[in-house]
Amino acid sequence: MTLAAMGPLSGIRIIEVAAIGPVPYCAMILADLGATVIRVDRPENSDLGISVPASRALLNRGRPSIIVDLKKPAGAKTVLRLLDGVDGLIEGMRPGVIERLGLAPRVCLARNPRLVFGRVTGWGQSGPRAPSAGHDINYIAAAGALSAIGRAGERPVPPLNLLGDYGGGAMYLAVGVLAGILSARETGVGQVVDAAMVDGAAQLMTMFHVLAAAGDWPGERGENLLDGGAPFYDTYETSDERFVAVGAIEPKFYAQLLDGLEIDPADLPEQNDREGWPMLREVFSARFRARTRDEWDATFLDTDACVTPVLDRTELAGDPHLAARKTMVDIDGFAQPAPAPRFSSTPPDLPTPPVAPGADSRCVLSDAGFGAAEIDALIADKVVHEERP
Repeated sequence: MTLAAMGPLSGIRIIEVAAIGPVPYCAMILADLGATVIRVDRPENSDLGISVPASRALLNRGRPSIIVDLKKPAGAKTVLRLLDGVDGLIEGMRPGVIERLGLAPRVCLARNPRLVFGRVTGWGQSGPRAPSAGHDINYIAAAGALSAIGRAGERPVPPLNLLGDYGGGAMYLAVGVLAGILSARETGVGQVVDAAMVDGAAQLMTMFHVLAAAGDWPGERGENLLDGGAPFYDTYETSDERFVAVGAIEPKFYAQLLDGLEIDPADLPEQNDREGWPMLREVFSARFRARTRDEWDATFLDTDACVTPVLDRTELAGDPHLAARKTMVDIDGFAQPAPAPRFSSTPPDLPTPPVAPGADSRCVLSDAGFGAAEIDALIADKVVHEERP
């Protein structure tokens, strides 16, 4: 087991108390960028019932795993010893749960005063909904984001779980923990980071509050510039039943869109005349249905018309642009997204493949200073496991 890595976060050490959703994604990002992240798994599987081989659980890549039974008093004591010399801990349990397991922030900070204790939940650690269950769809609904996504006259459409779990949760947790670590290195004082998905998703909507205040977001859902309401910012079906995405907002880009579509602008309403948008959409739809997706891609490839193919997940590795940037990489025979963003002076290594829960239990304990007899006793007492029961 190798605990050191290359990258801009090399030297930062994190304990991840395994959870679902934003916690493993945040841990993956930190590990991708060179942090040493140790994943503390549970004896029981808590992965939403998703059955996937350990080697394909990509959110777990790049970090070793130890299984600790936190329901046993000795489990919390074991994790507390792992905190020595660590910069941060991340967890995603409901408020009060980790406290009942003996790993309350005050306990962890007493052990390591420089620790940044990162907590991510849907509702946050306070407020009327804090104790309640929920999922991404609930948090973005309460943040005012879900109501803005969908077609006019239809129901709101969940944008996968990208906006709450990963955008409003994992990313804000990562930024918060890293900011806390920078502060701790200056002051010697750690702190608790309360990352709530509802807070993050609400902040992601900042631009739309600005547009509304300026009178530039006058319509209901699906009737505005960036929500599919504008015919020059939407998707269109092609002759082979695939799709292209059009984002020709600026007049100079819109002119190139019309040129590629072989449409005379004199035959159309003005671009920003909302009364004329239905006609524009009808004309654009008919034109795009005349050729295949890839034919349109070739037409617009070297232009600024802002027209691109809508690729599905299986097409990414073969896309010329993504291939040139190595956006997708092969790790252990499995194509997956590469670490992002890119760094000119401290590029990270490629992540190591995910390991089975508990695969590194002995090594993690040994590296943390546990003696061989202690490790044997913890495993014999089923406080620590080398594989899931």
